[in-house]
Amino acid sequence: MDHIETERKFLVKDDSYKAAATERHRMTQGYICREPGRTVRVRISDGRAWLTIKGAGSDSGMSRYEWEKEIPAGEAVQLMELCQDGTVDKTRFIVPFEGHIFEVDEFYGDNEGLTVAEIELDNETEPFSRPEWLGEEVTGDRRYYNSMLSRHPYSRW
Repeated sequence: MDHIETERKFLVKDDSYKAAATERHRMTQGYICREPGRTVRVRISDGRAWLTIKGAGSDSGMSRYEWEKEIPAGEAVQLMELCQDGTVDKTRFIVPFEGHIFEVDEFYGDNEGLTVAEIELDNETEPFSRPEWLGEEVTGDRRYYNSMLSRHPYSRW
């Protein structure tokens, strides 16, 4: 099974994406491991939970190995106790736009004021339309990785 994830990441100019959102989910996530080229994440959202392992990214920062499995929420709460310092708290908005889905994350806590959008693609050259609210591309900028935001929050930049 292919576990390569290809996505691009952008800053968001304003909150007009909210009017087009079809879903929203509050999420808390922590990191058991956040070494360069390897992260192990625990995420809890809406009473459900996942364990995710991500590998090293491509040179462009668009593609990397990802393995994810849903786990019982109670076990995720226990695993959060094993996480390194720093968690990420955010609301994810699901925003369909011209045949693609944007996931827009509005952060809280030490990352308050940061909003980023990601689009998952079939490959690194797949074309897509850009909504008006989509800002500067930050794909491959490690500062915007959630694992980095848990260690070096936006408020401390």
